[in-house]
Amino acid sequence: MTAPLEGIRVVEIASFVAAPACGALLADLGAEVIKIEVPWGEVYRHSLPRFAGFDSDFAGAPHFHMDNRGKRSLALDLALPQAVEVLARVIDGADVVLTNMLPDRQAKYGLDPGTLLEKHPHLVVARLSGYGPEGEEANAPAFDYSSYWARTGLMDQLHEPGAPPAFQRPGMGDHSASLSLAVGILAALRTRDRDGKGQVIDVSLQHIGFYIEGNDAAVTLVTGQSPPRHDRREARNPLWNHYECGDGRWLFLVMIESDRYWQAFTEAIGRPELAADERFASAVPRFRNAKALIERLDEVFATKSLDEWAEALNGHRLIWAPVRTVAEAVEDPQAEANQSFPTVDHPEWGEFRTVAPPLKMSGYDMPGTAPAPALGADTHAILSEAGVDDETIALILAALS
Repeated sequence: MTAPLEGIRVVEIASFVAAPACGALLADLGAEVIKIEVPWGEVYRHSLPRFAGFDSDFAGAPHFHMDNRGKRSLALDLALPQAVEVLARVIDGADVVLTNMLPDRQAKYGLDPGTLLEKHPHLVVARLSGYGPEGEEANAPAFDYSSYWARTGLMDQLHEPGAPPAFQRPGMGDHSASLSLAVGILAALRTRDRDGKGQVIDVSLQHIGFYIEGNDAAVTLVTGQSPPRHDRREARNPLWNHYECGDGRWLFLVMIESDRYWQAFTEAIGRPELAADERFASAVPRFRNAKALIERLDEVFATKSLDEWAEALNGHRLIWAPVRTVAEAVEDPQAEANQSFPTVDHPEWGEFRTVAPPLKMSGYDMPGTAPAPALGADTHAILSEAGVDDETIALILAALS
C-alpha cells in the first residue's frame, strides 16, 4: 500500500502540542517529518507522568510520543548563525514548513512566509498561533488554555450555575487545531499539484475554539446573548441530563428526541406510571415540569448501582452512557475492537500502549506505532543529506553534548 504522502518532506519548527500533533498525523500518512528541536529538548519531551501527579515511574513522556511519533529529530540552537544557515539548507528540500513560531520570531530567522515563498514559491507554509496572524495580539504567546478555552467562552459555559469555571484538560484545543492544520496542508498540496504554487495556511487556537463551540457561537452572533448554562436540576429535557446512581457513580441520558424514547425509557427504569402522568406526556409538558420529573428520576436512579442500571437500560434501544473515568475508558472493549490503543515497542521506554491516529483508511494502514525520535538522533544524517559540510556538522553536533 502506497503511503498517501510518500515523497512529501515536512520541516516542523514547533514545540508542545498543536503543530507537532499535526506533524505526527502527516507522518502517519507517510510524509517524512523532520522535527527541529532545541539541543536540550523541549519541555514537553521531559514531562514525565509523575510531574503531572501520576503515581508512576514510567521513564518517558507518553503524550510527547503521541504527538511526535514517526518523525526524525534534528537538534539545532538557532542562536548560532550556522544553525540558521543549515536550517535554510534543510528547508531547500522541503514541501511544507510547519511552525508555531510567532511572527516576529519567524521574521528574525528568515522563516516568515514572505521570505520563504520568495525563495521557494512551491512551499506550503503552515502556521499555528494563539490569536491569528493579524491584529494587536498576533505576537502574543498563548496556550490552548488561554486562547481556545478561556477567551472563547468555553471555560465560562461548561460549568453548572453556581460552580466555578471548568478547568480544561491538556491538549483539547491543540488536538482540534492540529486536525484543521492538517486539512489545510493537504488542500494546499493538492492545489500545488495543479499549479505548482505554494501558499500560507493559518490556524489559530482562538478561532478553533469558536469553531468547536460553533453551535452556540452561531446563535450568539444572531441573538447577542450567551446561551444559558446547563442546570441539571432544571434541564429543559430531563432525558438529556446526567443522574447519580446509588453507588455514587453517574450516568448520562442523551435522548435528544425525547418523545421517541419516552415510553421505552419508563419501561426500562421500571416506572411505567410516569408515561401515564399528564405532566410528562410529551416534550413540552416535560419541559414545563422538568424540575418535578428530575427530582423523581433522581430518586429512581438512586435505587440501583451504575452496573444495575446499565443492564436495565441496555435491554432497550436507548441512547445513554456511563460516566467513566479515563482509566476505565481506555479499557473499553469497543475501543479495543477498533484498535484505538495500539502497542508501541520503543527502543528506550519498552512496550506501552498509545492513542492511535484519529482516522483509518481502507487503502493504507497507519497504526501509529512508530516511536518518537530520540533527541537529535537524525541530526548528522539530515545535515549530510542537505549537503552541509563536515566542519559545520561537527559544530552543530558539539552543541548537543
